[in-house]
Parts: sequence; C-alpha cells; structure tokens
Amino acid sequence: MKKSIVLAIALVMAALPVFAGGGQQPAGGASAAPKTRVFRLADNQPDGYPTVLGDLAMAKYVEEKTGGAIKIEVYNNSMLGDEKTTIEQTQTGDIHFIRVGLNPLSSINPLMNTLAMPFLFRDRAHMFKVLDGPIGEELLGSLQKQNLLGLCWFDAGFRNFYNARKEIHTPADMTGLKIRVQESALMMDMIKFLGAAPTPMAYGEVYPGIQNGIIDGAENNWPSYITAGHYEVAKFFTVDGHMSSPEMILINVGVWNSLSDAEKKIIKDGAAEGARVERAAWLEAEQKYEQQARDAGSTITELTPEQHKLFEDALAPLYQQPAYSSYADLIKRVRETN
Repeated sequence: MKKSIVLAIALVMAALPVFAGGGQQPAGGASAAPKTRVFRLADNQPDGYPTVLGDLAMAKYVEEKTGGAIKIEVYNNSMLGDEKTTIEQTQTGDIHFIRVGLNPLSSINPLMNTLAMPFLFRDRAHMFKVLDGPIGEELLGSLQKQNLLGLCWFDAGFRNFYNARKEIHTPADMTGLKIRVQESALMMDMIKFLGAAPTPMAYGEVYPGIQNGIIDGAENNWPSYITAGHYEVAKFFTVDGHMSSPEMILINVGVWNSLSDAEKKIIKDGAAEGARVERAAWLEAEQKYEQQARDAGSTITELTPEQHKLFEDALAPLYQQPAYSSYADLIKRVRETN
C-alpha cells in the first residue's frame, strides 16, 4: 500500500518540469537565483546502448547551449516503465521526452507502420535518405494529434530472427515457433504470414520467456540480442533483415509549446546532435555485438539469395492487406527515393 502511494505521488510530480535553484521567493521582492527547468527522457535500453548514448549527447548539448537553464535527465533501463507505459505518460506530460521505435507507436498512429513494413528499405543508405528527407519530416510531425512531436531519427539496424530450438533457413522452418513480438498488429501479422505464432510480450520478459519455454524465440537487432542476454538462451540467429524499425526522440507537445523559439531551436539542434552520436555508435555496436555472438558460440545462419527471396515472397502479400494498403502512396514514395 505504502509503495503504491509513493508511486502515485511520483507520477503526479513527474507531470510538471522540475524547477531547480528557485525555492521560495525571497522576502521583500529580492531577485531569486535563476531557475533551471528539469525534464525527463525515458528509454528502455541499458547503460552504454547506442540510443542511450544519443539521449545523453542531446541532454549535454541542450544543457550547455542554454547555460544550464534547461536540463534533460535520462531515465534509461525502463526506469520509468515499459515502452507502452512511457508512451502514454509522454502523451499526458508525466514524462517529457521519450526515445521509442515505430512499432509500439503504431497502436496510437497506424501511419507509423509505413516505415516498419518488411523489406521496405534497400539498405541503410536508402533508409536515411528517406528519414532525413521530406518523408521523414512528415512522419516526425504526424503524431501531434496524439500530443507528441518527433525531433529526430535514430538508427535501429535491421531486425533478425533468433530462437532456442533450431536453425532457420526458410519460412517453412518457422512453422509452429512461438515468436515474441512488440505490441503491434503489423508485427503479429508478419509472424503469422511466416507460419509462426506471434506472442506479444514486454521486452524485459523475453529472456525468462525463452528460458522457461513460454516462447521459442524473438526478433531484434544485434545490439539487443547481446545486451539483453538473449544470446544466452536463444543460440540460433538467422540474418534475414526482415525489417528496420527506425526510432525517434519525441517530446510532449505541451512541453514543446512552452518553449521559446530560441529554446525550440536548441532542443531541435540537440536532438540532431544526439542522432549523429547514436548513428555512429550504432554502427560500432553492430560489429562489436555480432562478433561477441559468434565468440559466444551462437549459430549464425547467413541466408543465400534464394532463401532470402523466400522470406520476401512470403511477406509480400502483407502489403495488400487492407490495414496497410491504404498507405500505398507513401510506400511508393519511399521505394522511389534515390
């Protein structure tokens, strides 16, 4: 009971930026010390993860450029809750910034599914050509009706399947496997099209889920496979690159509107600096963690071009489903971007 009361108080206090250095106003109208506005940024990844490094780079930039007038505190490692919870809290303003991927955002704005469609991007260069251009800017602003505004795009690599039971060479090898997915209709549909059984589950529950046989495996990128320890319980990793789910830093719209034009520019520039740091760190992390997986004895399955095409063909009909075909024009623009 006492713990619940403390948590409730903490959530109420989080709803507003913290003002440091103000305290009570001095008597007689004496000038107070300059106030520092303290905002909170949520991230579900552990210390040292590329997205967390990007968050911290943004926070450092903003604090330096505002002379300490704005401070962003990074709460990573799911300290403020899982992705679904922290998205909701950022919408209400209980949290001020969040770093999050497209898939969990699709439940509040289905347009986010567009960039998460399987085998949409030709490669990383194509992806960032899209994200750093007009399409990416449109999507950053598309969540304002949900009280969120995108500030920048982070790299999240390409996602691959891994499991505890067997090597996967073709979609037929996935038949009957219970695969963890994020809480996203698109992700669930994709797994079904491949013949496996999708199992929505919080990120932090994946390790014990595989360990205890509740699920057979999951899908994610190299850094997550290692940093979450999934390689310890799911030794079979297939490099299929079925999708990329770029990530972004979002700000609560009310917080954004409370800023001056000069402060908005600093926040936006800070987000760009965070993205620069994160993208560089991501490339290094992919190489590092892939090698770590190999050194740890994981069975890494590299698909032949023919096998890869079997996955593409199996998921191609997904584009014709009513839930996703309505974004055909946007998908066409993405594919035509050079």
